[in-house]
Amino acid sequence: MAKALVFIDNPGAALKKSSLELLTIARSLGEAAVAFNGELNDDVAAALGAHGATAVYRPSATDLDNYLVSPKAAYLAAAVAASGADTVLVENTADGKEIAARLGVKLNAGVITDVVGVDADGTSHKSVLAGSYTTTAKARTAVAILAVKPNSVDVDAPVGAGAPETITVEVPADAAANAARITGRTEKPASGRPELTEARIVVAGGRGVDGDFGPLEELADALGGAVGASRAATDAGWIGHDYQVGQTGKTVSPQLYISAGISGAIQQKAGMQTSKVIVAINKDAESPVFEIADFGIVGDLFKVVPQATEEIKKRKG
Repeated sequence: MAKALVFIDNPGAALKKSSLELLTIARSLGEAAVAFNGELNDDVAAALGAHGATAVYRPSATDLDNYLVSPKAAYLAAAVAASGADTVLVENTADGKEIAARLGVKLNAGVITDVVGVDADGTSHKSVLAGSYTTTAKARTAVAILAVKPNSVDVDAPVGAGAPETITVEVPADAAANAARITGRTEKPASGRPELTEARIVVAGGRGVDGDFGPLEELADALGGAVGASRAATDAGWIGHDYQVGQTGKTVSPQLYISAGISGAIQQKAGMQTSKVIVAINKDAESPVFEIADFGIVGDLFKVVPQATEEIKKRKG
């Protein structure tokens, strides 16, 4: 029976939706197992079992987070060997894709990134050319490594109860020998909003906000969504670079993406074109963003956005 191994890295007190999506894909491929890094509390262990994980592999080393991704790739290679997995699923994040690449070298395995769907036979559907096309690909190697975009599949309902078996995997002694060590951390202030790549609703601003993200933040809060930005806005210092959506930023695939004051150049499209519904607000009726928008509003965002926020709040009571 085919076995798929899902890599879950430091989820905290609860599994992210993207992790549950990976488990859903793993179950569709065969027997699902998890390579876990971080503190595994009882609630998370129970959730893993409820969503189909038959085994959870954990590293013998506890200092993987003191380094960049290289030791995690070494641990994951050991977990693949221990589990006998023929498919490895990781998140399509910057770290996830680097881990996938390093793991591919270690295992001589095919790596497919930007995956938006996986068939039962392992064929991947991959978003390419800034989301303009979806292609199919399948690795011919003994192990396939797939980096899956968040919000790409519907999460299956829980299938059972009880925590899965926990198995310790020996991390190679030289895993961190030449790895870059993390020397310091600064905690990111909590906004109370969902993680940008996980959010079902994203409100993004660009050059047109002219430094004022206040109206967009109010709309995002009214909708329970996240705030994003174009590179122009982050380069101008109006908002942090971790909010950037685009080819050189984060890729999002929300149910609703609201673009305010963003022209919609190809670099921006690369990060959001797979959104289910796109609403564009821009004063320039010729902006490229209107070519991909499902709904377009030609107008001043500082007039349109507050009206939308007020109406949403009114309807929510």
